[in-house]
Amino acid sequence: MGKITGFLDYKRQDFKIQGVTQRISHYHEFAVPIGETDIAIQAARCMDCGIPFCQSTFGCPLWNLIPEWNDLAYRGQWREAYERLEITNNFPEFTGRLCPAPCESACTLSINDAPVTIKQIELAIIEKAFQEGWVVPYPPQKSTGKSVAVIGSGPAGLAAAQQLRRLGHQVTVFEKSPKIGGLLRYGIPDFKLEKRVIDRRLEQLISEGIVFKTEVMIGEDISAHYLKKSFDSILIATGAGHPRDLQIPGRNLKGIYFAQEFLTNSNLFVDGMIDGNQLISCQDKTVLVIGGGDTGSDCVGTANRQGARRVFQFEILPKPEEWKYKWNPYWPNRPDILRTSTSHQEGCEREWSVMTKSFSGRHGKIEKASFSRVRWDRSGKSLQPDMQEIPDSDFELNIDMVLLATGFVHLVHNRLIKDLRLQFDDKKNLRVDEHFMTSVPGVFAAGDAAKGPSLIVKAIYAGREAAKSIHNYLMC
Repeated sequence: MGKITGFLDYKRQDFKIQGVTQRISHYHEFAVPIGETDIAIQAARCMDCGIPFCQSTFGCPLWNLIPEWNDLAYRGQWREAYERLEITNNFPEFTGRLCPAPCESACTLSINDAPVTIKQIELAIIEKAFQEGWVVPYPPQKSTGKSVAVIGSGPAGLAAAQQLRRLGHQVTVFEKSPKIGGLLRYGIPDFKLEKRVIDRRLEQLISEGIVFKTEVMIGEDISAHYLKKSFDSILIATGAGHPRDLQIPGRNLKGIYFAQEFLTNSNLFVDGMIDGNQLISCQDKTVLVIGGGDTGSDCVGTANRQGARRVFQFEILPKPEEWKYKWNPYWPNRPDILRTSTSHQEGCEREWSVMTKSFSGRHGKIEKASFSRVRWDRSGKSLQPDMQEIPDSDFELNIDMVLLATGFVHLVHNRLIKDLRLQFDDKKNLRVDEHFMTSVPGVFAAGDAAKGPSLIVKAIYAGREAAKSIHNYLMC
């Protein structure tokens, strides 16, 4: 695949990005695509490795045909590259922007060299396809007469809806928010995913005949009973929206927000749906982000764009291993190493092994946070390390705002779930069988609602697989 000696002849070239001063002045995407000639050179680095770990269980959950479209991009056969890409992935414009690229960690080159820029090539192919008008609707040739209700319009719900519609079923997608997209629209800042990208794809889905209904809370606006009577099958793809809280003294003070609440509010402001008076603003404030993951990073980037005076990000887990090389020390697994995002580079003071103990303030508003440092002991028999508070390590910070980016635990157990009397697994997600069916016949679940918080690429895969099972159920 690619050029036989390409991996020896060419070095990895990543996205170009705007400088910090320029990019924090706006909310637009700031990764500057490299030209087609340079993309072809990057695709040429894909070696004929025999076993493409990039598309194995170690790499891409969608089993994307990575070596094939790399080779086609190298040869300038862009349309054929797009045709390979869309075989396995409904929304490469989303994964090409948001996926953490486990495929690159599993790239064979990553054994002792920088991996192929798979994510960058994927994005270049799909953007070329949109530019050339190759992304067109594929409405079904005939109708099965069956109908499916999809609850939730995130990546799992949208992928399932498109697959089911193309198989000939009538598909209606219900979304509680004002616009379609779920966390893609309301949980991801525009500087990582501009919402025009979602709207562009929605034009195709609507043209294929999918019906979208927004601002509908199933179980409240429409009953579960009505839904079961009106549709032949139901797919729940509502995500894992129940946040992990921090139950410590002072938690109820004003100025403490869940990360998702903060990010959604910011996205509504950027979209013009709320004004500055309704914005949860970080301007001229000292902001503490608790949680070291991607959501925390998104909070850091948003706080910087809002004009925060100072941003801290504290994580209770130990600092990951620092690794300055491009190759993967844990190949083919995705390495647990320190990752510094573009948001961190924009201004953030990060610390690890810090436990938040309490919040305090006056007049019901937060003014201070108290912490202690912890150590993690891996010497015990348990697979999980023991956390021990370090004596006399307490310290305090004056804080104006706290953003809890401590993750999600499971889906929201709303009235729809209760009225359908669905069973949960031991993590309080929806229990499903190997065919994505819940404990109620005809009701399916996919994505984070069934498996808990995970990657966008896994959500798309789950939506596609659930669609196959729903189709088999309806047609048997």
